[in-house]
Amino acid sequence: MSYQLFEVYGIELEYMLVDAATMKVKPVVDKLLTKKNGALTSDVENGKIEWSNELVAHVVELKTNGPTANLDTLDDLFAENIGEINDLLKEFNAKLLPTAAHPLMDPETEMQLWQHNYSKIYALYNRIFDCRGHGWSNVQSMHINLPFLGDAEFEKLHAAVRILLPVIPGLSASSPIFEGKLTGFKDARMHVYKTNQKEIPEMTGKVIPEQLFSKKDYYSRIFEPINKAIKPHDTENILDHHFLNSRGAIARFDRGAIEIRVIDLQECPKADVAIAVLIIEALKLLVSEELVSLEDQKKWHENALFEIFNDVIVDAEATIIQNAAFADIFDLQPESSVKDLWSRIYSLVKENISEKHQKSIEFLLQHGSLSTRILKTLDENPSKAEITKVYEELGNCLQENRFFEV
Repeated sequence: MSYQLFEVYGIELEYMLVDAATMKVKPVVDKLLTKKNGALTSDVENGKIEWSNELVAHVVELKTNGPTANLDTLDDLFAENIGEINDLLKEFNAKLLPTAAHPLMDPETEMQLWQHNYSKIYALYNRIFDCRGHGWSNVQSMHINLPFLGDAEFEKLHAAVRILLPVIPGLSASSPIFEGKLTGFKDARMHVYKTNQKEIPEMTGKVIPEQLFSKKDYYSRIFEPINKAIKPHDTENILDHHFLNSRGAIARFDRGAIEIRVIDLQECPKADVAIAVLIIEALKLLVSEELVSLEDQKKWHENALFEIFNDVIVDAEATIIQNAAFADIFDLQPESSVKDLWSRIYSLVKENISEKHQKSIEFLLQHGSLSTRILKTLDENPSKAEITKVYEELGNCLQENRFFEV
């Protein structure tokens, strides 16, 4: 089934399973799916939400079961499923942990690959890249899938997505801590994402996709180099180029969608879905050409956008936009912050957003990204006990579908 621009959406949320008492990583997703389903399958349909496994045995993904046009009650649907999963996990002394990164995990010793369906693919990934690293086994994100119909819609959507990608971590950063230490990045997940696949640089590129606006050009400039680079490693031809493309937004021509992947997971679905709604409305605004023409959007080189992105993953919403031409797209003064940029976008699209999501977005704009709020509760060298206390509370926020307030 093909859908037009902004007709429907697909949202995916990844959660880590941890020990309910110690908060250590708990690789029991297979037990969870078996308990729910009666037998182990990689996907479990639970009404409008589907559960599935990921690369590692301690991460479960919840996603819309097919595309949906209704984002107003989606956070409630996710919250119901989270409650059900936490109930099922009690038997295994486990629970779900939100945010994009476990603050204490040692991936060198704690990572376990998924051993069931698709394990051949995951084993190959592990052989090529060595998945014992934060960029592979300690990265929980939200993905937004946006449909397009044909090259004309792809061109508009890809141009808009490329412009917006660098500033998305200003809303969504939630990964300030690795292995008990402040990383110096509010979005450490995206920092490790950049070099995650350094063995085959064709896969990630500059995170921001290249200036490609047709299926033909995309295949020749992205998919063909990826296929060529992977061939010596993938002697059995089991990897698919859609699966291998790891840019911050990837074109899925097999399903007529662009998938945005630079969004850190939040403390609760209420926050995730509100961020998704604001990103979607921002993209509609760019596609409308009300702020800037399509031709001018297409002129932005990935290197210039990557520079902005690199700044934003450090300071999130507090980042000062040094690129005056980029600030000008949104009618901002030079030296404006990313918070100013999102506040400006919100003022232009607010009337299209339901009151429920308006309240959530206003909370985020007022109180800052989740990383900012986490860091406010900790000193520069927090103890393991202090970090654990904060993340216990984040687990409560997830269970109760409420914001983390400082």
